[in-house]
Amino acid sequence: MVAGWRADRENNSMTEQIKPVELRDRRIFSPERGLSRQVLAYSNQLMLVRHLMEKGWIGARHSHPHEQLVYIVRGHIHFQSGAAAFDARTGDSFVVPGGVEHQANAVEEAEVLDIFTPVREDYVENK
Repeated sequence: MVAGWRADRENNSMTEQIKPVELRDRRIFSPERGLSRQVLAYSNQLMLVRHLMEKGWIGARHSHPHEQLVYIVRGHIHFQSGAAAFDARTGDSFVVPGGVEHQANAVEEAEVLDIFTPVREDYVENK
């Protein structure tokens, strides 16, 4: 299994620290029904996470201190934050500020890439 950058952060040479993270080497797990998660590359400050959502999946309303950048690889999701709500489709992206309560649901099957800063320590153990 590829350890990724984080495991090599003590090395002195930046070129020695950069290693590819192969998709096939990262475990996919399901934290809740209808959602699959795959933790990809990450450092102390950034984390890339792939989410696969089944049509009809409704995520729990939540917040976290991490800033989150969302990119819709394919599919269609509905997103709510406070009184604001919008649809995001293939190719769309948006930012969720840290501490903002939000919720998403899959209008159709979707693949979403999320980038978090700083790293989500609660996701590290599930890589």
